[in-house]
Amino acid sequence: MNKILVIHGPNLNLLGQREKDIYGTTTLEEINHKLTELAKENHLMLEIFQSNHEGELVDKIGKAKEDNIKAILINPAAYTHTSIAIRDALAAVTIPTVEVHLSNIYAREDFRHTSLIAPVAQGQISGFGLNSYLLGLKAIVELLK
Repeated sequence: MNKILVIHGPNLNLLGQREKDIYGTTTLEEINHKLTELAKENHLMLEIFQSNHEGELVDKIGKAKEDNIKAILINPAAYTHTSIAIRDALAAVTIPTVEVHLSNIYAREDFRHTSLIAPVAQGQISGFGLNSYLLGLKAIVELLK
């Protein structure tokens, strides 16, 4: 059974409470539940990780091969636009990666229009709320075929 690493970046633990006009009312727990259901349907095992700390995210990515991870689904949140360290970690592990965002980062502030992660990911899905994650996991299913 293929093991997929799902990474949620900073402040995503506050989903459902923060900026509901941008991120909606879906909680991180609800996202994880839906992802787990979809993973089971596709005979995948998920390892889910959330951190507000860049170094912890980098460490988790760095251990991915050792942990037998076959693909990474990542919402780097604000680190999308600022973290060369996360970008470099993803490039170093050479594991298929899909970047996702709840909101459409290109319809927001100018500084959000640049993703440092996109150049090292197989693709990016943004703007569809919870469905961004589900579409991202479906993309991983196809990448692993």
